[in-house]
Amino acid sequence: MPALFTKNQNRLVYRRDAETLWAEPWGRNSLRVRAVKSAVMPYADGAAKTDWALLPPEPCDAPIALRDGGASIRNGKIELRISRFGQISVFNGKGDLLLEEYLRSTGDTAARTCSALQIEGREFKARGGDEYAIKVRFESRDPGEKIYGLGQYQQPFLNLKGVDLELAQRNSQASVPFALSSLGYGFLWNNPAVGRVCFGRNITTWEAYSAKYMDYWVTAGDSPAEIEEAYARATGTAPLMPDYGTGFWQCKLRYQTQDEILEVARGYKKRGLPLSVIVVDFFHWTCQGDWKFDPRYWPDPEGMVRELKSMGVELMVSVWPTVDRRSENYQEMLDRGYLIQSERGPRITMDFGGNVTFFDATNAAAREYVWEKAKKNYYEKGIKIFWLDVAEPEYQTYDFDHYRYRAGSALATGNIYPLMYAQTFFEGMKREGQGGIVNLVRCAWAGSQRYGALVWSGDIHSSFESFRNQLAAGLNMGIAGIPWWTTDIGGFHGGDIRDPAFHELFVRWFQWGCFCPVMRLHGDRNPHTPPLGDSGGGMLGSGAANEVWSFTDEVYRICETYLALREKLRPYVKEQMKAAHEKGAPVMRPLFYDFPGDPQAWETEDEYMFGPDYLVAPVLYPGKTGRQVYLPAGAGWTDCWSGARHAGGAAVTAPAPLDRIPVYSRNGAVFA
Repeated sequence: MPALFTKNQNRLVYRRDAETLWAEPWGRNSLRVRAVKSAVMPYADGAAKTDWALLPPEPCDAPIALRDGGASIRNGKIELRISRFGQISVFNGKGDLLLEEYLRSTGDTAARTCSALQIEGREFKARGGDEYAIKVRFESRDPGEKIYGLGQYQQPFLNLKGVDLELAQRNSQASVPFALSSLGYGFLWNNPAVGRVCFGRNITTWEAYSAKYMDYWVTAGDSPAEIEEAYARATGTAPLMPDYGTGFWQCKLRYQTQDEILEVARGYKKRGLPLSVIVVDFFHWTCQGDWKFDPRYWPDPEGMVRELKSMGVELMVSVWPTVDRRSENYQEMLDRGYLIQSERGPRITMDFGGNVTFFDATNAAAREYVWEKAKKNYYEKGIKIFWLDVAEPEYQTYDFDHYRYRAGSALATGNIYPLMYAQTFFEGMKREGQGGIVNLVRCAWAGSQRYGALVWSGDIHSSFESFRNQLAAGLNMGIAGIPWWTTDIGGFHGGDIRDPAFHELFVRWFQWGCFCPVMRLHGDRNPHTPPLGDSGGGMLGSGAANEVWSFTDEVYRICETYLALREKLRPYVKEQMKAAHEKGAPVMRPLFYDFPGDPQAWETEDEYMFGPDYLVAPVLYPGKTGRQVYLPAGAGWTDCWSGARHAGGAAVTAPAPLDRIPVYSRNGAVFA
């Protein structure tokens, strides 16, 4: 009888029927598990090797035990056991069960899993060729388990237990498939296929709609921080944020001319207000896919950059991955195979300002081509920050099976696009010798952080409901390994600068922005202004003014306060950015990250820690002038506004007039 289990160096190999499975150490206290319906593992050890989100592992010794009835592999605090019939169970170093596949079959009549249901823990359904629809099911044994991470979704729940999520990239949705469990493990679904995850009360199911093999990474740790840091070692950390990144970023849809953007920057300096970055938004170009300024409205980019730098302001420029059929580069890119393909019908993937498709960021030659255009037309003119918009990419219709990349179908590989879009610019800038690379990106996947991706939450609505969603989105993005995160302060769609209700929302969002990793003001405000022309950089209109003085005197006074406070906090923010770079620590994180021993910290979803020292409790509903704030046990707390001291382990009623966001310090710091 052939052996079901073998050892190949540090790798445990299981072969039964048509399946081959590998389990191997992949970093401290961590294992990578792959399975395929074939004797050969695709993309594994040959020229086509890819590890998707994972970096090469650190060498380590992992004891493997082979038995007639099963086998096991141990790596530090984690152990994986696999039965003769293929059921995987994962334990921590104490022997506690963390994960176990949901298997219900009649294969082993003596086993607890014996059942007439005939459900496999790993399910492969052929799609044709060598691709499968794959499902992996795990038992949900602890009804109190809590799940965090997965990226950003437009929903209000921080704890994702009981939540059903699409594993797909959309405008304002970033699928980053890493989950952190309150039971003491982290789990990365290391597969860029479009799919789904459901954290049900009875079963957790991970799905890839089209993939060659199953691939996941799992780690065990004694604290959320230990798990998070292991994940960061496995997928990479963010670069060191440059100093300007910790300041205030000014943006709107959209500054239409060079004169306008310079006048706004001068307005900040004239008023004595801090400003670190100002932004040239979309459609400043001659045509989508030309990747250059329209000289009618931006006649002297080098001079613009020089004047801004003389004021201590960096210029960021929006770049889209879209290529219009009328672009000077379209035919060459088409001929060279640099554009995303359509499986059926015309090669049009979005209709916005023209019939456009996207460049194929999974094609290394296409990445090089786009960077060279951006280098010539932007970088060599002094622009060192890029806004990589529409990064999902934003399809006109999200029929993922309709699009094909060099890496494969969008259904099988599409979620990796934003990572490779960020990689395009990061690697080009790095080759030019630039350090401190940061680019604003509208989407991300696992590992995007290592390419300098500052992710924002997309084109969201200007409402308190949307505001609440962003708090959950930002915290879960941090847990998913993306520490550089921000929002459009005030929301993107729908804010009217004449509306008192919007003024209240704007103020509450601006206060919160002061305690986000990056403080950035943006939005498409009403009422709109008309276009300046009918082509190129003049063809689109603009939103209303969106500077801090654009609303009322009261709003302006409050904004002044928080701009000054952000300046005061910048050395502290810089420390947190260093921790993100060195260890992968989220800059903003749920209370349980710093207080895992306090059960209430795991229950609290509407406040968070900004680094280890500040607890922030945003005002998330209109008309409120106070709110309850839970102060975790294990620390004393100081009200940063009044100086009042409180013991931890209890809730307090925090005053929250319109000009105040409740903030508490564990180091005695005050703002007054």
